Amino acid sequence: MRKLALVFLLISIFSCKKEIPKKIIIVERKRVNQSEMAALMLKMYDKNLENKTLVLQGKEPKDFPKEFLNIHTAQLTDPSNRNPAFKMFSNFYLNSFKKVFTTSKDSLILKHNNAVNSCIACHETTCVGPIPRIKKLLIK
Repeated sequence: MRKLALVFLLISIFSCKKEIPKKIIIVERKRVNQSEMAALMLKMYDKNLENKTLVLQGKEPKDFPKEFLNIHTAQLTDPSNRNPAFKMFSNFYLNSFKKVFTTSKDSLILKHNNAVNSCIACHETTCVGPIPRIKKLLIK
């Protein structure tokens, strides 16, 4: 009986494994050759996402980001895209976006969606790739 207990004890001791902590690997995202316009549009996306969150909470967005005025001068990935249509869409976006910061609470959703739709309208003519992501900014 003692031998059986000793064997059981030895098996129990040696079958215990030391738990190895899991390593967390952090991978940095690198952006390759990003144009000024691409960087600016990512900031625009982030600001519109922030505005969406505020509007859904019933709060009014504050402080129109002046750096968005650089839309007229930021270097494009493809410089040939800076044409009269681009200028028109840029002005349309800025005007729509500014209204989000100067409107009453009752029309915030409408003004926010108008600004987002102005992004979509431009992207329908050039660089259609981000449209699905931009549509997620709309408030339904």
